[in-house]
Amino acid sequence: MAEILLSLTIIGVVAAITLPSLTGNINERTWNTQRKALYARMSQAIALMPAVNGYGELAEDDPNNVAEAFLTNGLSKLLKMNNICDNTHLSDCGLPEKITDMNGSIAYSSFPQNLFQLNALFSGNSYEAVYSYSQINTKAAAFETQNGESVAVFYNPSCQTEVAFTVTTGLVWYHTQPKMCANFVYDLNGKKGPNTFGKDIGFITVLYSSDSKVVAPLPLSKDASSAISNINAIAECTKQDAGSRIPSREEVSAMFYNQKLIGISSGVYGSGSILNSDYAWVQSFNIGRSSQERRTQPNSLRCIKR
Repeated sequence: MAEILLSLTIIGVVAAITLPSLTGNINERTWNTQRKALYARMSQAIALMPAVNGYGELAEDDPNNVAEAFLTNGLSKLLKMNNICDNTHLSDCGLPEKITDMNGSIAYSSFPQNLFQLNALFSGNSYEAVYSYSQINTKAAAFETQNGESVAVFYNPSCQTEVAFTVTTGLVWYHTQPKMCANFVYDLNGKKGPNTFGKDIGFITVLYSSDSKVVAPLPLSKDASSAISNINAIAECTKQDAGSRIPSREEVSAMFYNQKLIGISSGVYGSGSILNSDYAWVQSFNIGRSSQERRTQPNSLRCIKR
């Protein structure tokens, strides 16, 4: 009897140790499968839209309903939705109040209700006058899918392909903010939890008013390097995680829009988009600048999974 009790005790201890890990692995696989399925459905719906921008009436003093109009007049005709909510009732569509970033810190103590709350750099910056940029603060809307996901949309009906500006050195750089047409922040299981980016929380971004691109990068939890050239970036990502990749120019721009979710507050990050043999695209998280730098120039690197 003593031996049986001892064996049962050992089995219980082993189960207590391993069960949380096994449960976590199952959740991770479930979230990953669901994330990819949602991305596929969203990409297909966006591809069938005649245009991503231009839905809803937009006045300088009334940006209240453009995201809701985008859902009602556009996306809902191509993607089945159970419910649509305005920005004051986002929780009615199952969105959580608080979101944790990849590092375990609070990304949002309350769910962002408009574009500037998603990322304050949409309202402009004071870094230098030459970098100044401002945009209308459109309000968010949300919807629930038939599969049970809760999705908020931050919408820019005036999105463009590129907006260039010339710095004092004569270089032509680009504002990243205007090329975002729609940014979706989703929760795969509503308020159930853990409400953490990289687990049940993620984002999907639509860029460019014509020939739109839909991206949904899943960044790793920490930088691969704080100073690595574009030439050596592939090897650096592989060294950190064999399944990771360098983000494209569009993917690193999407990471800029959602930097609070990721936990990045500043820095210039490299991409895998090469302009020519000498130059590649980089993204500033301080001001929203997208520019070309020599491939030998070291920058920060955050690898992603797709």
